[in-house]
Amino acid sequence: MKKLDLLGGITPAQFLRDYWHKKPLLIRNAIPGFSPPLPRQELFDLARHEDVESRLITHREDGWDMQHGPFNKLPPLKQKAWTLLVQGVNLHHPAADALLRQFRFVPDARLDDLMISYATDGGGVGPHFDSYDVFLLQAHGQRRWRISAQNDLTLEEGVPLKILSHFQPEEEFILEPGDMLYLPPHYAHDGVAVGECMTYSVGFRAPAYQELGESFLEFMMDTIDLPGRYADPDLKTSARPAELQADMITRIRDELNKIRFTDDDITIFLGEHLSEPKPSVFFEPRGEEISFARFFQGAKKRGLVLHRKTRMLYRGSHVFINGESFQVGRQDKTILARLADSRALEKTDFALASEDLLEALHQWYESGWIEFV
Repeated sequence: MKKLDLLGGITPAQFLRDYWHKKPLLIRNAIPGFSPPLPRQELFDLARHEDVESRLITHREDGWDMQHGPFNKLPPLKQKAWTLLVQGVNLHHPAADALLRQFRFVPDARLDDLMISYATDGGGVGPHFDSYDVFLLQAHGQRRWRISAQNDLTLEEGVPLKILSHFQPEEEFILEPGDMLYLPPHYAHDGVAVGECMTYSVGFRAPAYQELGESFLEFMMDTIDLPGRYADPDLKTSARPAELQADMITRIRDELNKIRFTDDDITIFLGEHLSEPKPSVFFEPRGEEISFARFFQGAKKRGLVLHRKTRMLYRGSHVFINGESFQVGRQDKTILARLADSRALEKTDFALASEDLLEALHQWYESGWIEFV
């Protein structure tokens, strides 16, 4: 596997073996000559939008303040120690999306989004930890990072942010534009702007098992099949009519234990769950309908690309896109796997596509999920 400058000249396999989930990695000049794709004002403009998740964090002498966007007005640039966090910038900006895709050596099912942090001098969000892996790419200016492998992750009470009560830094770095710091989950860190700065955070999905369990049981509601109805032909009298009978509990336990979850059930659930767009993500259907014939001609002439908001996964004969799933034959699966992996289809990829697949692609185009190149 090819070595990546992005990872400091090691291969993705080496990174995953030696660092992923294990220890930090500081990469100087990970992206040589890096220039942020979003100027400051363009980031501020994004924070005005209803469909963009943003937060404003201010550190004052009397403590911390956090507000949720959208923001029509931000503090003066000369005011120190404030930070604007804009989540999911990759969903709204093609260059930010292209940057995020450089981290696809980690599977798409785990890759989450690109967040941009703008801060004035002294700005930060306090010492904290994340529950997921993160790459912190310095985009503009300087930021001082202090990090620690401490086990004490106690949080301060009565603060709107999750700030560590007893942060004890063990290492310190100043990151310049193009430098990057990888941190595994639960690694304590504190980043403070040295002058005006922007930091890009590449985050990864790490859903709680409780969240997955609740969602899975909801997903399975329509597929559980337990025929019959409770009956107790051998019912006996009891001196305690309000007490739940042991026989009743045993009968119902035995019936509920007949519920079995297969690998297919879990695969389909995960594919739909992990490809489901976030609540703030909306697609804009095509304003003007295009006939199937015109769509097919356009696809053969120009090729197709997934919209940057589209999430697409696959496993076996199952294909998942934006929370929906379906099964396909071998030839169509080959084409759709190529679309999911490369996020594009070449003009020549449509020669062997079935009519069902072409109709599905036409529908996705109409829904705004895919586009012509």
